[in-house]
Amino acid sequence: MLDPAIGLLLTGAFALLFASAASHKVRDLPVFAEVFRAYRLLPERLNLAWLVPLTEAAVVVGLLVPATRMLAAGLGAALLLVYALAMGINLARGRRELSCGCGGPSERRPIAAWMVVRNVLLAAALLLSSLPWGLRPLQAVDFLTAGAGVAVVALIYMSLDRLLGRIAPRTAQWQG
Repeated sequence: MLDPAIGLLLTGAFALLFASAASHKVRDLPVFAEVFRAYRLLPERLNLAWLVPLTEAAVVVGLLVPATRMLAAGLGAALLLVYALAMGINLARGRRELSCGCGGPSERRPIAAWMVVRNVLLAAALLLSSLPWGLRPLQAVDFLTAGAGVAVVALIYMSLDRLLGRIAPRTAQWQG
């Protein structure tokens, strides 16, 4: 069983991650649609880019509602694995110049193997939140702990994302 404070931390952190991702895409949906099409995984006539931020938003809402948390965690994990698969396929095709689509509309970061690993690890961590939560009543300190934990996790995530984004291209130059 998962301690409810840890459960709050996990669901809060992932709700923030998916809300941020959806808002980046919705902010400039035509640009995201170009990124989506560039992956060349679906026929060009299937313009389904709008479905991605809609699904991400559904994950956010689902994670915040206890009755739908397990389903939302599964959907979010599946979405992260689809992102990893899409990047992995294109990396295998040698298409490393593609934008990951994970930043804002003005941020064009090329896909990299570390992003595939990141998304697989995030999917696994998200599935932890679908474990049964303990029945211990939450105290005020639990909400404070979970809120501070979400802030710390978000800062660590952003720091690692930036660090790996800057280190990976340099290490690829050394290997090539």
